[in-house]
Amino acid sequence: MVASFWKSRLAEIKEYLTNVTLGSTRVLATSAGGRDIYMVEYGEKEDFVRRANYSSATGAGNSEHYAHKGEDSKPVLLLVGGIHGGELEGIVAVMNLIHLLETGTDYRGKRHDYIYENAHRFRLLLIPCMNPDGRARLPVDTMIDVSYEKFVYYMQGTWKDGTLCAWPDCKAVHPIKDYADYLGSYFNDDGVNLMHDNFFVPMALETSALLGLADQEATDFTVLLHGGANYENHFYEIHYLPYVVMQKQQAFNHSLVDAYAKQGLPFTERNQMVVDEGIFPYPSINLTSAIHHVCGGMSMTFESNMGLDAPGIKLTADEILDSHFVLFEEMFRFNLRG
Repeated sequence: MVASFWKSRLAEIKEYLTNVTLGSTRVLATSAGGRDIYMVEYGEKEDFVRRANYSSATGAGNSEHYAHKGEDSKPVLLLVGGIHGGELEGIVAVMNLIHLLETGTDYRGKRHDYIYENAHRFRLLLIPCMNPDGRARLPVDTMIDVSYEKFVYYMQGTWKDGTLCAWPDCKAVHPIKDYADYLGSYFNDDGVNLMHDNFFVPMALETSALLGLADQEATDFTVLLHGGANYENHFYEIHYLPYVVMQKQQAFNHSLVDAYAKQGLPFTERNQMVVDEGIFPYPSINLTSAIHHVCGGMSMTFESNMGLDAPGIKLTADEILDSHFVLFEEMFRFNLRG
């Protein structure tokens, strides 16, 4: 039975987000399958006096040509769920965060006072489900207690011969639509995995919309919320970033160790100081790294435990949601510390 606070359906997203009162809801884009991608904004957009795009500004040796941010500028935080439509944990977490910002509690009636009391100090951009096509294709509302084989089927689908299209071979053909029998929820209706689009000439309008948003808003910190099977919560390593950005991301990563320990929740501190030299085959640039290169901000991939009926650590629905609220609160604290 799905917990009452586990809001992961597209209909639930539309119904709630079109009725928010404190935030402002808009349709960011339309998916390949013609589905609306909803976003809620909190805090006014500031004028950063842009004179150049980020690449050109840094080429001129001064990122303020892109976005002039003073001491009074509010940090711009972007949270995105459902990049892979079947990874429901981030969808649920963003929906509960929006409910908190609107009412003072999450859907469980649980308070998160630090987040609620400090939200006005940020511009918040919240997207529950970036890939509604993949979510619409998923016939279940939670991955908790789903077997590992069924999880792979739901996520990556099957090849034409009916065999499972498992990770990482699901990335060997792209777009994958014409090669799949059952198209897994990783992909939009055109068979594009947004995490591995062609970021210079995007195949998906969804990808263009998200990169455009990060650019227009000059986001300071973006987190893409993913599901990471039954592993401990962690941040996946992101490649092709400036060293100073990797240092900041590692500092944030390290700050979560104690934050999770205090809540008795699992977290692995994976090394974010990735040096690409000598690695072969070369690591991929993905959507998370691409976001940094359009706006200059921190950009990270959070992998949540999913509570599968499989080996590893199995969290409950409450623990999965609590894990995300630890992340959200620490994001606030980290950005307010400067």
